[in-house]
Amino acid sequence: MAKTDARRAGRDRRHFRLRKKVRGDAARPRLAVYRSNTHIYAQVIDDRAGATLAAASSAEASFAPEGDGKIGAAKAVGKLVAERAKDAGVDKVVFDRGGNRYQGRVAALADSAREAGLEF
Repeated sequence: MAKTDARRAGRDRRHFRLRKKVRGDAARPRLAVYRSNTHIYAQVIDDRAGATLAAASSAEASFAPEGDGKIGAAKAVGKLVAERAKDAGVDKVVFDRGGNRYQGRVAALADSAREAGLEF
């Protein structure tokens, strides 16, 4: 097994363990974060209805990062997804870090979403 396959399997295991406990519904949808090497993606999901209520990513054409690098991009995505969620009528969410550790880009996105008005 290659090193990257082992990392992916570990992240999948952590994500599965996390998703056993974290569920989104109409009252508190799930803010799911996916982090690739180059971009970061966030979605606000109602799991019961199976619907995405709001989404944002650093891969969008009209995207403008806050500051330098990937952390600045994560902050901008957090702010953008919070604004779009508020427009959709969502104030409270549960946070799904996607099996990633709560540090770096994931933490920056979460902090920025909190500052923009989302309540975790």
